[in-house]
Amino acid sequence: MTYRFGRFTLDTRTRQLLDDDDEVHLSPKAFELLQVLVRNRDRAMSRGELHEHLWPSTFVLETNLASLVAEIRRALGDAADDPRFLRTMHRFGYWFIGHVDEADTREAPVGSVNYWVVWEGRQVRLAQGDNVLGRAPDATVWIEAPGVSRHHARIVVKEGNATVEDLGSKNGTFVRDHSASAPLALRDGDQIRLGSVVITFRIPPMAGSTATAPAG
Repeated sequence: MTYRFGRFTLDTRTRQLLDDDDEVHLSPKAFELLQVLVRNRDRAMSRGELHEHLWPSTFVLETNLASLVAEIRRALGDAADDPRFLRTMHRFGYWFIGHVDEADTREAPVGSVNYWVVWEGRQVRLAQGDNVLGRAPDATVWIEAPGVSRHHARIVVKEGNATVEDLGSKNGTFVRDHSASAPLALRDGDQIRLGSVVITFRIPPMAGSTATAPAG
């Protein structure tokens, strides 16, 4: 789905915010917050509801949400005292007030490759570019577990390949018993160890693909 407001386009499939044709950087959590506000633009959303969307069943400081709102406003050139897009509802929450046009984006083409990580029953789809793994609220893959650093490692998806690299974590990142102090290429089913936590890297079958029957 794409959402257009002012000169901006929010593409939920590619996870990009565009200013005309130029990409505007947002942290993964700020993008997620903007996305949920735009999708629910028919109403104001409470801080409690937004916290549950962004950090389910987890206590985080109120300032974390305020910091993400400030990041979005900087990206959109918006102002809290005279908002065009994001209005603060005092003592309640936030409301996306910009006029939005939306359109369906095309399905991923046959033959496209998706990358996922799986941890404790959770499946997280990886975006193109950098995907940070760690305990920080702005991590792409949020892992709240002992021994995992705030920004522990990153998986980079680019040009049909994926690599993992440690980000100077305390307990290290390992794949196939090799340290990821430098980027390591990932294969389907690889187990990535972040300290004592193990997550699995998966590449599902490509869209439209079928298994080849063995010769009779």
